[in-house]
This record gives sequence, C-alpha cells and structure tokens, in this order.
Amino acid sequence: MTQEEFISILDKKGYSYEIEGDRIVVTHKLGVDLRALTSLPPGVEFRNKGQVSLKELTSLPPGVVFMNRDHVFLGSLTSIPPGAVFENRGDVYLKYLIGGYFDDWKGNIEGIDEKRLLNAMIKQGVFER
Repeated sequence: MTQEEFISILDKKGYSYEIEGDRIVVTHKLGVDLRALTSLPPGVEFRNKGQVSLKELTSLPPGVVFMNRDHVFLGSLTSIPPGAVFENRGDVYLKYLIGGYFDDWKGNIEGIDEKRLLNAMIKQGVFER
C-alpha cells in the first residue's frame, strides 16, 4: 500500500493525521478501526487516543510505531520486522503469532515489563519470517 492510498483511507474514515517528514502520524482522538486493511505503507505512527484495530494485516512494514493509548489488535499478523515498536498503553493482541494477548503469553519473564520484552524480541528478529 502506498502512502497516498493510506491517506485516502484515513480521509474517508475521518481519522485525523499529520505528515512529519516521510511519516504519517495518526492523531485521531478515538480508536482507529482499519480491520479490513491487509497492508500498511512504511513509516506509519499511531498516536491516537484509543485502540488500533488491524485485524486482517498479515505483516508490518518497517518503521511502524504504536504509541496509541489503548490496545493494538493484530490477529492475523504472521511476522513483525525489526524496527516496529510497541509503546502503546494497552496490550498487543497477536493471535496468530502467540495465541492471544502478549501480556498473557506464557513466555513472559517475571519482573520484566511485557512491552519491553516484546520490543526486545522484535529487535532481535524473533518474529521475522
């Protein structure tokens, strides 16, 4: 998907965004429901105030950042490239990759923040295919 196509979808749904250099920053005041999308352009950052639903997305492009204030739903995701970052305030739903919410994953390590562990695993290429 190109940046122009993604911007067109955001416009049609009425989701606010800003362009910061080569990045599209989604700044909507509520949740963002893009569940039907199967791809995103590189360099998207979600800074919206609610959840992000990308349930049909099968892979993330490099440089996608989640800084939204609620959960991120990625139920069909089959890979996560190094460079993707999860700094959202809610949980991350990765049904295909780990079977559900990352906070509930049995591989979490007591005493280590789950989001910190997820980002370290992504950086090391654990979810890359």
